[in-house]
Amino acid sequence: MNEEELRLIPTTPGVYLMKDKEDRIIYVGKAISLRPRVRSYFQPAKKHQPRIARMVEQVARIDFISTGSELEALALECNLIKEHRPKYNVRLRDDKQYPWLKVTWSERYPRVYIVRRPQRDGSRYYGPFTEAGALREILRLLRRIFPIRSCKRVLTGEERYRPCLNYHIGRCLAPCAGTADPEEYRQMIQEFCRILEGHTEQLAVKLKEKMGAAAARQEYEEAALFRDKLRALEKIVERQTVVSTNPTDRDIFGLATNEEGNLIQLLQIRRGKLIGKESFFFTDLLGEDEEFISSFLLQYYDEQDYIPKEVILPVILPDQAAVAAWLQRRKEQKVELINPKRGEKRQLLQMAEENARILLEREISRRKQAKAEREAALTRLKELLALPRIPRRMECYDISHLQGEEPVAAMVVFQEGHPAPEFYRRFRIREVTGVDDYASLQEVIKRRILRGRKEEAEGGDTAGFLPFPDLIVIDGGKGQLNAVGAVLAELGLDAQPVISLAEKEEEIFVPGKENPLRLERKDHALHLLQQIRDEAHRFALTFHRSRREKQSFVSVLDRIKGIGPKRKKALLAKFGSPQKIREASLEELLAVEGMTVSAARAVLEGLEEMK
Repeated sequence: MNEEELRLIPTTPGVYLMKDKEDRIIYVGKAISLRPRVRSYFQPAKKHQPRIARMVEQVARIDFISTGSELEALALECNLIKEHRPKYNVRLRDDKQYPWLKVTWSERYPRVYIVRRPQRDGSRYYGPFTEAGALREILRLLRRIFPIRSCKRVLTGEERYRPCLNYHIGRCLAPCAGTADPEEYRQMIQEFCRILEGHTEQLAVKLKEKMGAAAARQEYEEAALFRDKLRALEKIVERQTVVSTNPTDRDIFGLATNEEGNLIQLLQIRRGKLIGKESFFFTDLLGEDEEFISSFLLQYYDEQDYIPKEVILPVILPDQAAVAAWLQRRKEQKVELINPKRGEKRQLLQMAEENARILLEREISRRKQAKAEREAALTRLKELLALPRIPRRMECYDISHLQGEEPVAAMVVFQEGHPAPEFYRRFRIREVTGVDDYASLQEVIKRRILRGRKEEAEGGDTAGFLPFPDLIVIDGGKGQLNAVGAVLAELGLDAQPVISLAEKEEEIFVPGKENPLRLERKDHALHLLQQIRDEAHRFALTFHRSRREKQSFVSVLDRIKGIGPKRKKALLAKFGSPQKIREASLEELLAVEGMTVSAARAVLEGLEEMK
């Protein structure tokens, strides 16, 4: 930017949006005074960190939004990052959504289940958990203590259903059958939530008292049930280490950073016990550590229902007072941001920072090793298949159908031996009737090549179907390979490298060779081919299931009394998939135009029967 453009930027608080030559937002920042903050990026004498310098080189223009206060700028920055997901910002949400535990608190008989996307729907959310397995284990243990229903029915208290097996084995109170008092059930859910928040002592005392009382009455089976619940609680407590005699709830953020990445280690301390540890790894981040932590906190706590009284940080934030005010507004009570220099809090921060350093080194080492293995596998494929160049871009195709119905195809792309989901494509088979995988593959390959040629003729660079692949991999055997080879020859692409991988014996079929290649099971080249083949199969199957589920969904809606064309259209427009409707609360369904309570309940029951 030149000096004249910089002078036009106001000195008010606000948000600035850096864009590249394609007009894509690559960074969103906030400032108490916009002009000096933006000017700092373009000072000739200033030497930036390498990652900032790389970003500045890509900036073609800067837009800005002036706000009334620093707090407004902070909230706007958070929303814009979540909406646009710029390359150089902290992006807590990514393609791999972290799991959360959802408690549908707004319902008469709340449900508890795992979701990937928290929403503002009146429910309580706990997370995010970076390890889904650990979350499932915690939920399994908690269900042994609390007989919470696992079905997805929305219950208002008027329904009467036959209790399922969980009721008969003591794992559910069967509110669907009218056997559970709503107030007692909600108290149980409240206790469930308190355990998630680290409050275990009171429940342990209660279970011991009930176990002793049952034993005193010589009701040994009942006493054994309380004993099993107590053991499940003890397993949960085992995961929680006492780290402080201070009962104040705290979140502690440790940071480790170098040129190859950044890692935040979160320690969750409740009533003096370490109840959870989560780590978040990032690359290609812009700005100083202080800005990085500030942006992370906004996105992290924007999704949290619970915010502790103290948040301990490794650095003083440039907008610390505004962040504290924002957190206070979210929690509706005072939240302290603390930068300890000595004492117990400093020791806890050092523990978080040491954990962050170790995990960062481990993650970077793991990534380097994986990259070296991928490079070795690509080089071996080139030699093994006598390719003209290393297959930097590989494409794999798979056909999916159920007894010939709804045939679809998937194209997945690996770049540098790694999945590149932004280039994945789905195809509906248009020209083939019945079950004919060979003809379906030919149709898809032909459409893909013709689309790529069209983009190339229009001056495309890396658009939807460019560049062309260094290697095509087909999920199948010799027949599938011959079918694809024929259509490539028809298109004048005889020299296009293509192979097929047969699943049963993991045989690699190569054009012009009578016998397939058989590699050792531990061969990295075979692992890479298996990985792209399995990913294509997964992607095709997911697409096929979604289409069948959507058709079943429409069919179910057609059978539900009270759901006519208008309501069906409104439901499809708002939710799109049965899974999203199953996860919806009654209130969310009622927000759909024209929906009544009875119709909303009928929809949820119909989808429950469809599972």
